[in-house]
Amino acid sequence: MDKKTIIGLVLMVAVFVGFSFYQGHQAEEYNKWKKEQAEVELALKQKQAEERKAEEAKEAAMTEEERHQRDSLEAARRLNAELYTYGEQLLAARNAEAKICTIENEVLKVDFATRGGKIENVTLKDYTRYSDGERTELVEMLQPATARFDMALKTESGAKSSTAEYVFDYAVEEGEESTTLKMTLAVSADAYLRYIYTIYETGNPSRDYLIDFTVEEHNMSKYLDRANAMDIAWGNRSNMNERSFQMENMATTIAYWEAEDDEMEDLAQDGELERVDGVDWIALKQQYFTSAFISAEPVNAAMAFSTSTAEGKDFLKEFDTVISIPVTGAEAYRFAFYYGPNDFKILNNVEFDGEKTNLDEIIPMGGTLIGWINRIFTIPIFHWLKDHGVNFGIIILILTILVKLIILPLTYKSYMSTAKMRAVRPELEELNKKYPNPDDAMKKQQATMELYQKAGISPMGGCLPMLIQMPILWAMFRFFPASIELRGQSFLWVKDLSSYDSVLDLPFNIPFYGDHVSLFALLMTVALFGYSFITYKQQSAATAGQPGAGMMKFMMVYFMPLMMLFFFNSYSSGLCYYYFLSQMFTMVIMWAIRRSVDDEKVRAKLLAAKANPKKKSKFQLRYEELMRQQEEMMRQQEKAKGGKRR
Repeated sequence: MDKKTIIGLVLMVAVFVGFSFYQGHQAEEYNKWKKEQAEVELALKQKQAEERKAEEAKEAAMTEEERHQRDSLEAARRLNAELYTYGEQLLAARNAEAKICTIENEVLKVDFATRGGKIENVTLKDYTRYSDGERTELVEMLQPATARFDMALKTESGAKSSTAEYVFDYAVEEGEESTTLKMTLAVSADAYLRYIYTIYETGNPSRDYLIDFTVEEHNMSKYLDRANAMDIAWGNRSNMNERSFQMENMATTIAYWEAEDDEMEDLAQDGELERVDGVDWIALKQQYFTSAFISAEPVNAAMAFSTSTAEGKDFLKEFDTVISIPVTGAEAYRFAFYYGPNDFKILNNVEFDGEKTNLDEIIPMGGTLIGWINRIFTIPIFHWLKDHGVNFGIIILILTILVKLIILPLTYKSYMSTAKMRAVRPELEELNKKYPNPDDAMKKQQATMELYQKAGISPMGGCLPMLIQMPILWAMFRFFPASIELRGQSFLWVKDLSSYDSVLDLPFNIPFYGDHVSLFALLMTVALFGYSFITYKQQSAATAGQPGAGMMKFMMVYFMPLMMLFFFNSYSSGLCYYYFLSQMFTMVIMWAIRRSVDDEKVRAKLLAAKANPKKKSKFQLRYEELMRQQEEMMRQQEKAKGGKRR
């Protein structure tokens, strides 16, 4: 063993021994400190026990008169402290007895709480929610225990307070088509805050679901938490109303309308706090119902919601917003609440302050590029058939037939493109034999394009029609889960077309699938498998021999239908039913076209076209030039590599 090794071992042993000694010393110090702390705590407990005994002895020695005098002095001290903090008017409002005032019209029952002067609950008379697997209860838009609507205030002493602490005086005024509730909070002898709620009964749902709300303030500047703004906290827990927790939770969020950009935005699903200036309205949006605060003038807002709760709870998310209303010196500030369904026919006609509110934008139609299909085509037809008493299952059937008739020319064109590709398969096989070397891929591609050009085949002929159909398919995908008209509507074995149709409840949960079996999702999957299999067989002539053909078959025929089964098992049964019908009609149409098209005649026409090729288009000429340049570039790169190797 050399000298350096010995020195290293000695140093290691020294460090180890030193650390062990230090650790032992620290442990001894810690135990000593712990013992001292225990002694201090014991002494403190003994002292507190002695003080309690002394207080009890003193209490026992006091006469009844002395106790009464002591309690009176304590009550007077508390009263003086409260008078100093709140002032006489607010203190009286703080200690007053709270009541609930209920006002109804044909579509709403609204409970107002005098403590806080707020809407405590809203019941929708025309809609029911799930309870124990059945639609047995009316939809309630708020949970009274969590409903918040309070304005930040300051008391006489400058202490922070809020309207939630005080009981408002109230008076009800009946009109011919409306009922007005005035709730007043006297802050001092010459200052008050007044909330005026007006509920209408006109027979027009777009008007009757809207509650006008006016804030009047008189000499309130020194009592506001901020002299230049009224800050109102508005929040609530959203009740779970639908059968599918996953779908309803995903659709539940906060949406708002930006006045400057004139467009709707919504919070990301993480629900993080977001601050926005210049907002016309804020909506606490659920899958089929919305609570919205609408302002006549743009307001500023801070918005957030809690993350999703665990499945099985009675609510989905908890909303929190702080609405900042600039104080302009006006006598009254005008707002409105919308508590009602996400019904396009209703929301599209909701107006406030003489203008459309654009609340219909909260219904997911598919965006600007796709939404027009639902607005112009799907919804008018849907409502026209509904108004004529047609069963909703039959409406979906009719809608499917109409969509298939509209895209029939595209379907035919797509099939004919596939038929042409099958017709030139012998020529394609010859090209495969002529260019077996992967290095000749460019030459093979050029020859293939030349063959297509001579035969009059468009390489995009099969894909383009399908791409054109995608907006319609996406529009239907967005329409059915958002269509409130399907709620509670039955068809065949389905009790509710807006929810999944469970024909078998599983005693366990399958990841990404669920704890139930949806029959329409199964039927849709079988139909999709059949369509994919037929489509692959038709296209196999063009893809035979190409790399990855086996993987493409697996993905297209087997994996895609299975993935759709998992994805759609908890989706709206109305949507699964539509996709099932769509696939079935497509297969029937493809079969009919197949029977009417003679492949030999198609090949004869292509050969004739090949003998008399059309003049190349500018696109084909540019494409061929691009291919030639790319091939030349690759040749130069190979030449350069060869020179370096030498």
